[in-house]
Amino acid sequence: MQEATATLAGGCFWCLEAAFERLQGVGRVVSGFSGGSAGVTTYREVCEGRSGHAEVVQLTFDPDVLSYRDLLEVFFSLHDPTTPNRQGADVGTQYRSAIFHHSPAQYADATRTIERLTAEAVWPDPIVTEVVPFEHFVPAGPEHQAYYRRNESQPYCRVVISPKLAKLRARWASRLRPETSDRSS
Repeated sequence: MQEATATLAGGCFWCLEAAFERLQGVGRVVSGFSGGSAGVTTYREVCEGRSGHAEVVQLTFDPDVLSYRDLLEVFFSLHDPTTPNRQGADVGTQYRSAIFHHSPAQYADATRTIERLTAEAVWPDPIVTEVVPFEHFVPAGPEHQAYYRRNESQPYCRVVISPKLAKLRARWASRLRPETSDRSS
């Protein structure tokens, strides 16, 4: 298996983690922080907006199974890339939409995808997703990993994450792992 890395920010990392871990070709998905100052970062510092970091997922994937462009298509279908520093009720720079590219090829794919989505007028407002070089990643604590799987019945999970997963199943059913395509969550 080839392995590539992607680092994406689209609001709450729990939402992205729950979706991406269901896709064929995706290996490891880790919730964490990127895009801010280096050093030890805590969830509290990020939530308070003091670190400059965004909540992200960093994932490994097999580009022979799921291309980076396809990964970006899923990413853009899971969040609103037109709202600066906000996803739903989550407000602040930590919830910005960003692609932290790991190579010139990822940069080119990201900018081409944004240009195409803009030309197709998928959203009525301009896409504000940042496309910036990856610098570093800070994993969130263990309480933030596999959050949805461990807390599926919590109100936030039911109200915010479950609808995103339903949307994922409806639009990307052929890309889901067999063990997750028939699940209700």
